[in-house]
Amino acid sequence: MDHTAQPRLGLFLTTNGWPAVSAAAASVLLLATPALAHTGSSAGGFVGGFAHPLFGPDHVVAMVAVGLWGAFLGAPAIWLLPIVFPLIMAFGGVIGIFGIPLLGVETAIALSAVVLGTMVALAARPPLWVAAVLVGAFAIFHGHAHGAELPPGADIVAYSVGFVVATGLLHLTGIAVGLLARWPAGRIAVRTAGGAIALAGVAFLSGFG
Repeated sequence: MDHTAQPRLGLFLTTNGWPAVSAAAASVLLLATPALAHTGSSAGGFVGGFAHPLFGPDHVVAMVAVGLWGAFLGAPAIWLLPIVFPLIMAFGGVIGIFGIPLLGVETAIALSAVVLGTMVALAARPPLWVAAVLVGAFAIFHGHAHGAELPPGADIVAYSVGFVVATGLLHLTGIAVGLLARWPAGRIAVRTAGGAIALAGVAFLSGFG
């Protein structure tokens, strides 16, 4: 893998108060491991970046879980967790772009689905800082995977913006579903969704994802 692409860091702001994110950190390509592959488009522009996370099941479930847990915990976690993740992911992405090794990336990505899904399934309500640290720790590995697989010659900014937009939508999807927890039946549905995400993570770990 060519790691010689030089990062051009940028900032992306959504119109509804979502986080500012280093554009370089979100640059991604397909992950090679079959069980955890992000089998998105290899295109180097916005469309490729946008499509990439949507075709990576391990990434999708983790991003949705962040939104689910944030909504389940309520304010301020509902906006803080989806801000913490991409900001810390930016750091991991820069590490990956420069080819700095990080052990256990694929395992940590699968574990993020297991742990975050379990937090939702168990209706866990740790202190906010604990939730933020947990989300941020996993974000480093997701970001590293994305940065390390940056396509040679890719338009870093366009690809990164596409990935960030898709990630934000996945967080929003999780939040939208998580808001159902305001009602008893919805609370059961949200916790069930968390359990399903955790099981998906176990499947990824087992090599069947």
